Amino acid sequence: MGSLSKTWCLTLSLCLSLASDSFAQDKAPSGEWPQWRGPQRNGLSSEMGLLKSWPTEGPPLVWKTNGAGEGYSTVSISQGRLFTMGNRGDGDARAEYVIALDVATGKELWAARNGSPFANDRGGGPRGTPTVDGDVLYALGGQGELSCLQVKTGQARWHLSLFDKFGGRNNRWGISESPLLEGDWVICNAGGPGASIVALDRRTGELVWKTEELSDRSAYSSAIAADVDGMRQILHFTARGAVGVSARDGKFLWRYDKVANKTADIATPIFQDNLAFFSSAYGTGCVLLRLRADSTSAEAAEVYFNRDMRNHHSSCVLVGDHLYGFSDAVLTCMEFKTGKVAWQDRSVGKGSLIYADGHLYCFSERGVVGLIEATPGGYREKGRFKIEPGQWPTWSHPVVAGGRLYLRDQDTIYCFDVQAK
Repeated sequence: MGSLSKTWCLTLSLCLSLASDSFAQDKAPSGEWPQWRGPQRNGLSSEMGLLKSWPTEGPPLVWKTNGAGEGYSTVSISQGRLFTMGNRGDGDARAEYVIALDVATGKELWAARNGSPFANDRGGGPRGTPTVDGDVLYALGGQGELSCLQVKTGQARWHLSLFDKFGGRNNRWGISESPLLEGDWVICNAGGPGASIVALDRRTGELVWKTEELSDRSAYSSAIAADVDGMRQILHFTARGAVGVSARDGKFLWRYDKVANKTADIATPIFQDNLAFFSSAYGTGCVLLRLRADSTSAEAAEVYFNRDMRNHHSSCVLVGDHLYGFSDAVLTCMEFKTGKVAWQDRSVGKGSLIYADGHLYCFSERGVVGLIEATPGGYREKGRFKIEPGQWPTWSHPVVAGGRLYLRDQDTIYCFDVQAK
């Protein structure tokens, strides 16, 4: 009887394990990274079964392609297609394009013009990442031109200039925002008078609401949506500070300006359990705000402010109880709720990062790629390799989707296989 009981327990354990694996597979993404910082806009991938270490030469290269054009746009991936943006052409024919590639081969599927090219002494081209939803995508270019395009063909459904429509003007280093989809609306930091943040009808591009009480110019950050005590809010980082507005009608709710610098506010906010994290570089630092709301009003109170996490062009990721991010050029692990630093390391050098399957995928602005274990126990590097960058820094951020690691260096896109065999 003891032997039978043991056998039955082993069988039950195996069945439960298989059921658990089946459930995990049902929940696993199908290679989707449809917007800036991934499905939940937080830099976290739920993919599993990835390599736990890399060989000296790095993971296998699946494909490499040229033709992405000039720009720092990161890639988004959906329905077997990769989307990005770049400047192409010469002289009067030069323009900004939204580009679609076949994700399996890197072959171009289509390219759609999105307006005039942005030029800059630190590298021109678009900075934002296309946002994909179903059969359409939304792309905001370096000159503030916003398009809604068909995923399969690149044909435009509508197009508008945020500057012409709302009276804003461009930033020194170009509009860098990736559009946020919120229900039936597209949210952007238009930066106009009485129209700092706007909501547009995603089907037509027509105005739904604008922040009449808020006229902050746009910075270089992208918005997130958050539920705070039952109130849906849009959290954004403008040129003046961290702000919250009502997602329903754009009503101004709260602001916190100490975390902003006078040069470039870039990092995307992070939100969890009514706590909102903002960070900027240029000697500034980071803040954790506790948000509260009722049916008619909302507020933000400082939990801590410190200079131990100074995000430049890269945002942090929140894994468990800890934030991981580049504080200027130093990779830093910091406790989310207290601001206490767990460890710091020079790692691959100043760069950007995302998280997948227990590890940080770090990409330095000099082309060095590192796999780092995401643990507050200390810095543990599991491999690194390097791509040879061109003239400009590698400021496009890494993406992990469908067992592949995607990197962009201006005109060139790389696809590496990081699936464990």
